[in-house]
Amino acid sequence: GCILYLLGRKITKKYGITNGYCKKNSIFFGFLLTYSYLCSPKSVFMCSQETYTIDLKGLTEDVTVRDFNLDDEFFRALDGAQLEHGALHVSVSIRKMTGFFELQFHTVGSVTISCDRCLDDMEQPIEADNHLVVKLGDTYSEDDDTVTVDENEGMLDLSWFIYEFIMLAIPIKHVHAPGKCNSA
Repeated sequence: GCILYLLGRKITKKYGITNGYCKKNSIFFGFLLTYSYLCSPKSVFMCSQETYTIDLKGLTEDVTVRDFNLDDEFFRALDGAQLEHGALHVSVSIRKMTGFFELQFHTVGSVTISCDRCLDDMEQPIEADNHLVVKLGDTYSEDDDTVTVDENEGMLDLSWFIYEFIMLAIPIKHVHAPGKCNSA
């Protein structure tokens, strides 16, 4: 009960819910939110999404390397993703500079896409190196290859950037090797 009470109080404060009903019923409110979080299908997404979030303000090293192994679960978790299948390794090198962070992405693996000629699935090899500059500022914004993150939060979710870099590495025309297309 105590944990649910504290959870309810924390959430009511975080979201600015100040009516007396929620204050008096913090245990119930905490239970309701915990139950809805644990029982919702999005709880799996939220847990996996946290894997790709970087706390920029918490980085202590001059260079930090994070490695991610992506599979079908990564693509299912992204809302609006066109790709559904793949096996890739992404290495992100985060260099802490004066006033900004420099991120180098190296992606190797393959994704499954449909062939433009026969429409059967095919493996598309991916190998890409991408660059992103991140700085802390007043509000979140994106300009070309520079992202500004709210300095009060200091958190950067890399999942959509990784996805976009994968999509950019797929050739415009993707077809099977000669003689490998389905003739039917």
